[in-house]
Amino acid sequence: MVKVMYIEADGREYEVEIAAGDTVMQGAVDHLISGILAECGGSCSCATCHCYVDEAWVTKIPDPSDTEEDMLSAVEERKPTSRLSCQITMTDGLDGLVVRLPESQY
Repeated sequence: MVKVMYIEADGREYEVEIAAGDTVMQGAVDHLISGILAECGGSCSCATCHCYVDEAWVTKIPDPSDTEEDMLSAVEERKPTSRLSCQITMTDGLDGLVVRLPESQY
């Protein structure tokens, strides 16, 4: 199990444990974190699992694919650290990952 810290737009924080191999999106869905809508169920086709990866973690996750970049071009409030949480697979090396959730997904 690895830990992920989800920080909602209003500042509420949720530190949860998820299995290595699960995505950040799945962890949010499993723990009923409301800022991740996940309408497409993780198929990288809706961008409703948009998040901001904490600056300290950006270089520790793989770069986004072309498909993810295409989806991110349509999100509101895009920032340099924007990612789709369905495309971030948790590993032991990401234990403690921090993501912030955009206000537009509430």
